[in-house]
Amino acid sequence: MAKPRIMLGRLWHKLAIAIYLNYNAVQMATALNLGEFEQLILLAILRLRDDAYGVTIRAELADRAGRTAAPGALYTALERLETKGLITSRMSDPTPQRGGRAKRQVTVTAAGVEALKRALHAYERLLDGLNLLRGAHA
Repeated sequence: MAKPRIMLGRLWHKLAIAIYLNYNAVQMATALNLGEFEQLILLAILRLRDDAYGVTIRAELADRAGRTAAPGALYTALERLETKGLITSRMSDPTPQRGGRAKRQVTVTAAGVEALKRALHAYERLLDGLNLLRGAHA
């Protein structure tokens, strides 16, 4: 039977490897995974500039993308984008128009712009040579 000290050492070693691999997987996934809805939200925020908050983002998505977003889906996506470091948020001053409530205004970070650029370049590479708008591949 192995000594407890050796077994504990092996356990710590395996745990350290698992943590390292998980950390790297999360870091890689964060840089690569940007879903369509997240892309649309980031683009809407960039279009709205200083007036980007939940209500205006939903309206921009509806007007420009024809996409109706449930408030819960939007706020969940905003939290996810902030966790990834792609947006930042701040509370505005309370306004009388909102009954004295503040807005959670959001802005896209440099990392968010880079993520959008990567997604755009991926689309461009995939679309290269296809004639989708003219119906050639329908």
